[in-house]
Amino acid sequence: MDNLEKDIYFHVGISKTGSTFLQNRVFPRLSKITYIPTNKYHRVFEEIKNCGNNKVLVSIEFDRQFEREVTLFSIRHRAATPIIVLRKHEEYLASQYKRFVKNGFKGGIEDFFDLDNDKGFFKILHLSFCYQIGVLKEKFEKEPVVLFYEDLRSNPKEFIKNFCSLTLSGIDLGKVNFNKKHISYSEKQLKTIRTVSKYFNLKKRVVFKNPILNLFWRLYQGFFRYSILYLSLVIPGFMYSKKPLIDPVYLKKVSRHFKDDWESCLKYKNYDL
Repeated sequence: MDNLEKDIYFHVGISKTGSTFLQNRVFPRLSKITYIPTNKYHRVFEEIKNCGNNKVLVSIEFDRQFEREVTLFSIRHRAATPIIVLRKHEEYLASQYKRFVKNGFKGGIEDFFDLDNDKGFFKILHLSFCYQIGVLKEKFEKEPVVLFYEDLRSNPKEFIKNFCSLTLSGIDLGKVNFNKKHISYSEKQLKTIRTVSKYFNLKKRVVFKNPILNLFWRLYQGFFRYSILYLSLVIPGFMYSKKPLIDPVYLKKVSRHFKDDWESCLKYKNYDL
């Protein structure tokens, strides 16, 4: 194993739990610890090896690829301290579904996550947070640090202070930008992009082997996608079905199904906010 003398903290996300805010506005401002940004994760082991600081923070977002990526990292750095941020299952599912719809997913919520038959794009295992905690416990020598998105959303300054305490780092909160980055896309925008996706493939994917051609394709596709999102704002509301993008009854069903899982996760909370 490399760098046994380094104290490594491995923040694994998960997606849609405030990771972007932390990675862009908080982690780069931490003192007493070196943060390896997400754009360097493809060479993370080299970055850790060459880091002059003996305390390192690595952060990346995982969802469906969680176990595979965690395993790959732990093979090299089993002594790292894993950190995971969790969000209530129904909120996490709704946020993930909206993200994938915006990026070209054309199915309904039950095509995305099939609670009854587990044939959806996301599997039940991907929302089994105790299982994910168990993976971290198995793959790393140190107990995982479990944090909660609700605490970050309700009291971000205290959340950050607690994170610094856990990682023995520091920060000047006066230099952190707490303004909202953007407002979420509306139901009307997401319904429009989901409808268009049935006729045009808007999924983010590699199309050309040539990176230059693929870059131009991504730029074109991105322009097309965001044009649809913003042009939909001028479409009269009466042209849309009153049926919600995500059935609230289904989200309640998801919440009930994962009730025990969530309560078990809360037992890992070892801080007060």
